[in-house]
Amino acid sequence: MSAKDPMTTEGETRLRADLETIRPLDEAAMALAAAHLDRLTKPPGSLGRLETLVIQVAGITGRPDAPVAARAIVVAAADHGVTAQGVSAYPAEVTSQMVANFVAGGAAINVLAEAAGARVVVLDVGVARPIPPVAADPVRGGRLVRARVRDGTADMTVEAAMSRDDALAAIDAGRQLVADMRAEPSGLDLVGVGEMGIGNTTAASALSAVFTGAEVEAVTGRGTGIDEAGRRHKVAVIEAAIARHRPDAADPIGVLAAIGGLEIAALVGVIVEAAIAGIPVVLDGFISTAAALVAVALQPSIAPRLVAGHRSSEPGHRIVLEHLGLAPVIDLDLRLGEASGAALAIGIVVAAIAIRDGMATFDSAGIAGRG
Repeated sequence: MSAKDPMTTEGETRLRADLETIRPLDEAAMALAAAHLDRLTKPPGSLGRLETLVIQVAGITGRPDAPVAARAIVVAAADHGVTAQGVSAYPAEVTSQMVANFVAGGAAINVLAEAAGARVVVLDVGVARPIPPVAADPVRGGRLVRARVRDGTADMTVEAAMSRDDALAAIDAGRQLVADMRAEPSGLDLVGVGEMGIGNTTAASALSAVFTGAEVEAVTGRGTGIDEAGRRHKVAVIEAAIARHRPDAADPIGVLAAIGGLEIAALVGVIVEAAIAGIPVVLDGFISTAAALVAVALQPSIAPRLVAGHRSSEPGHRIVLEHLGLAPVIDLDLRLGEASGAALAIGIVVAAIAIRDGMATFDSAGIAGRG
């Protein structure tokens, strides 16, 4: 089946049926959370975004007292055939080497996840080269889950990045991972999403142009650090791929298959399954937000269930966030990926919940005010 084939498979039919179960945010839970915050020993709304995060978590979970103790960060990994066009400053073998680094506990995300009290799970859905064997760090190390669909995507300038069935299989891998984590004794209360895949800013820029309607030039940055000439070449590569496939934003799976990535598809699955389960999702940067574009195109009710962890220095990220109606929690000029921004934002979400649960009310503290 080609990426453009509109035929609906059994798996896609099931996905669409599951997406229809996602409801709007729980207004009653949000009202209860807001009322509780107003009883705390502070002027109403004085803690700003911390308060809106508490209210959003209540709406997503349907619980004004929702816990966030069981925290995980999913880093989806895969390779991209479009790297053959010279769109990255790094060689493709870095993907497998960095996955090994995640497992060993030596990457930025390992350090930041430990600080946020979140476990790291690395999902291999398409790393083309063997992952070097390493000893997992018992504290910081990531757990490697192998659900490889194929050895990376094809070069999107020559053919579809993957088949429609491949895209659906990668989405299913992300969904299954969330289901498995929920079934573990610790459960899952909050999930951050990030990625690893040399060449994936090219796929993310292509997806962003199609779903937002922005010019490729506007959503394409320097990725891993290419110079301006390299960026212009990258723009031309993306424009050629879009011209070749003419992806239709009304068919999100077809767009994902034609010009996306396996790890992006897996993150679509993580986002979808978390939304179905009422679990808040904290997005990382440009690539994970491009995955959110696909998920929201499939089901618009997903958008309010997402927390934008940060705004990266990639120019397309601002455009995508605005398209999704999401405001970033932090803005630190990050452009690393790996869910690094998501991990930092998770720490802020945890702090917001700590305020909800730890502050005294006017009544309990014996303070005159809004009792």
